[in-house]
Amino acid sequence: MRIRRPRACAVTIPNLLSCLRLALAPVLLLLAWDQRPRAFLICLCASLASDLVDGFLARHLHQKSELGAKLDSWGDLVTYTVFAVGACWLWPKAIRTEAPFVVVAVVSYALPSLVALMKFRRFTSYHTWGAKVSSIVMGPALLLLFRWDSPLLFRIATVILALAEVEEIAITAVLSDWRADVPSLAHALRLNSESH
Repeated sequence: MRIRRPRACAVTIPNLLSCLRLALAPVLLLLAWDQRPRAFLICLCASLASDLVDGFLARHLHQKSELGAKLDSWGDLVTYTVFAVGACWLWPKAIRTEAPFVVVAVVSYALPSLVALMKFRRFTSYHTWGAKVSSIVMGPALLLLFRWDSPLLFRIATVILALAEVEEIAITAVLSDWRADVPSLAHALRLNSESH
């Protein structure tokens, strides 16, 4: 008779928050299509806040899991993609004015995922410290840019994002196998040396 190991419960608070982000994506699209910028920003702030809280709760409630890391990454991908589309619909002038920074942000966000797909056939789910700092700065930066037409913090946040994503590419280059929750390049180097 085989003894079954207990399976981790997929229904956790952090996973529900990631699912909420996925569910808010079509709402964001509808608000942008309907030209409701204030409601769009409020919904986006709720989505970004849930992204900050889910990782904290996963660690403190001991509910970290590979599924949670994947849901969080999918939530990020969908939210940022929908945000980019919505921003183009709602604030085309700001997007044109800040085009170089917008291009850097989009490329910075997409490139690490493409590199990981080529190497591991999976998206990254590293949740690095740099990515967390970038998320914390980018939320207010987007509000300042789109609500009050103030681009300085967005430009700073874009540089922080680019540096964080370069680190993610370096982590992918260093790791021999896909892993979730690798907080920094130093951790990746340590993990790689331990596996050899």
